[in-house]
Amino acid sequence: MNLKFQITNLQCLGSTPAPGVAGRASRPAVRSGTAVAFREFSRITGVFREGAKNHTRGGCAPRAFTLVEVLVVVVLMSFIILALMAVFNSTQSAFRSSITQTDVLEGGRAAMGLMKSDLESMSPSFGVSNSAVNFSTVVVTGTNTPLVQSLAGSGYLRTNVLEEFFILTRQNTTWTGVGYLVDLTSTNYLNPLYRFSISTNVAADPRVLFNIFLTNLPAYTGVSISPANPSMSHLMDGVVHLTVRAYDPNGYWMTNLPTYYYDPVFGQMTNDLSKNVWFSGPAWGEVGFYMYSNTLPASVEIQLGMLEDRTLQRAQSISGLTQSNYLAQHAGQVHLFRQRIPIRNVDPSAYQ
Repeated sequence: MNLKFQITNLQCLGSTPAPGVAGRASRPAVRSGTAVAFREFSRITGVFREGAKNHTRGGCAPRAFTLVEVLVVVVLMSFIILALMAVFNSTQSAFRSSITQTDVLEGGRAAMGLMKSDLESMSPSFGVSNSAVNFSTVVVTGTNTPLVQSLAGSGYLRTNVLEEFFILTRQNTTWTGVGYLVDLTSTNYLNPLYRFSISTNVAADPRVLFNIFLTNLPAYTGVSISPANPSMSHLMDGVVHLTVRAYDPNGYWMTNLPTYYYDPVFGQMTNDLSKNVWFSGPAWGEVGFYMYSNTLPASVEIQLGMLEDRTLQRAQSISGLTQSNYLAQHAGQVHLFRQRIPIRNVDPSAYQ
């Protein structure tokens, strides 16, 4: 049996070989016979022990990181984490924005669809002049000043106007009065939009429907709408703009100012109702009116402006002048809906 020990490459053993083995590190040590002499074996093991000592204190010892290298790694990892956080935040912002857009679009379209349905079914009362109101709109003025917002990137201002309007409809033997208004006196909600609805038999005078609508208006009563009011339905909050414009069969916006004449019966100046329509003076660019008898508009244009959910929640948490200043700086968070609606029951003879 032959045992061979070969040391071919002793790296990192230091510059000084072990005593008594100089010149033999790269030469194979071979002995024939049944075993290797104990002394020769001791020399070989001594080589390995000396090499291990030189390895731990020489240039090939395991090298630790310096403080500068650790700091560089920490800074790089911080930059990576900040970049990931920025991407995550932008993704979350885009997701929240898309959810807000969806909620606003769904709410605005639902409200516009409800108004469109009511306006399309508008019917004339065919009563005497200045009796039952077929269609009316009133600009909310007085102490309720409109919300003026500055448009980003320009020096222009946007004026948000609120109007209250009433619609008379008839289905078979039933008169129905429908109205829309924004309650600015509400303390529970911010600019809530309400829908008024009440019906009576066709044999009754439809004039009472408009009178009941007036008695429910906060602008006339000074009292906010009660949640228990059976004729009022709360539709949505955050409505800052609601206008209604009437158009004649030629497509012109009906803005005629009232024509007055001297009425000898009452001894005063009276509005000319020869066309069964009464116009009020313009306010903030909008005109109010009352239409009677067979007079109906040929088409109606609705504009609805509502706040985004996050802006609405923030505005509800503040009040007074702070709230007005806050909303004035958030014109970009007001979503506008506009639609022109034809009136199928219009009587062309009313415009002759």
